[in-house]
Amino acid sequence: MEDLQEIPDSKLSPELIRQLYLNGIRKEYTAGSVILNEHAHIRSIPIVIKGTLKVIRTEDDGREILLYYIRAGESCIMSFLGGMHNETSKVKAEVEEDAEILFLPTDKVSLFIRDYPQWLDYIFRLYHKRFEELLDIINAIAFKKVDERLLNLLRKKAELVQNKTISTTHEQLANELGTARVVVSRLLKQLEENGVVQLGRNKITLV
Repeated sequence: MEDLQEIPDSKLSPELIRQLYLNGIRKEYTAGSVILNEHAHIRSIPIVIKGTLKVIRTEDDGREILLYYIRAGESCIMSFLGGMHNETSKVKAEVEEDAEILFLPTDKVSLFIRDYPQWLDYIFRLYHKRFEELLDIINAIAFKKVDERLLNLLRKKAELVQNKTISTTHEQLANELGTARVVVSRLLKQLEENGVVQLGRNKITLV
């Protein structure tokens, strides 16, 4: 139970954390695991204890774009909304960094809102944060060039793992940016020539 208590940004009371552990199911996942697919029924709400998830939107033609990351102490607001209204998922949630996740059954979500006002505050804070992140995505797509978006994504990944060296592929970056792999490869080469990054096999280091 101390895991969630030790996360500064979670802001959950000890009693609420105790109830989450009593009613939830704790599981471990390795990087690359998909915990929720698009169009799947939402049976439980994931709360990240350790590690990182990424939430992705996929188009019918197979193209993807990264919407936001879910860090320790956070949950997926899309799962909250879908689970409470008995809707299927509109996004895919994939493990970015090895993770421990606590799954709270959807039938407990409404009960927690009734019994724990702090739980509702937790949901609203997550909703506000995700809304701002989605606005940033729209702004980046509309007004920023792909090279700037790529560099921002690399910096965000480095911040998540607290390491300037990132384990990723050109194809993964292209999928998250919603562009072609050849475009990402060309831009990474330019960044390397400009001394911004160093490229390795499935690794990129920010200089």
